[in-house]
Amino acid sequence: MSEQKFFLYARKSTDVEDKQALSIEAQITELRAFAKNEKLEIVEELIEKQSAKIPGRPIFNAMLDRIVRGEANGIISWHPDRLARNSVDGGRIIYLLDAGSLTALKVSPILV
Repeated sequence: MSEQKFFLYARKSTDVEDKQALSIEAQITELRAFAKNEKLEIVEELIEKQSAKIPGRPIFNAMLDRIVRGEANGIISWHPDRLARNSVDGGRIIYLLDAGSLTALKVSPILV
C-alpha cells in the first residue's frame, strides 16, 4: 500500500480514575481539523467508550485486525494513551509497526 490511509480512533474511558481532558466529540473535531490540514485520508472514524487499562476493547482490536488486512495503514488519535494503556495493546501496536502493516501513528499537534 503506497498511499497512507488512516483510521481516526477516539476513546473515552468508562474508568472514573482516568480523568481525560477532551470529550469524544472534541477529540473528533480536533482530529478532523488536523487530518484536513495535513491532507490525511481518513478511511473511517471509530469511537470506543471503554477503559484501556486491560486488553479486550472490541473496536480497538477490530481496527488492528483491519490494519493487518490492509484497509488502512495509519491511526490518528488525540493522545497515545487513547490507544494503549496496557502492555498487550502497546505490544500489538509495536508489532504492527515492526511488521510494516502499521506505518504511521499521528497524535494531536497540540500535544507536540
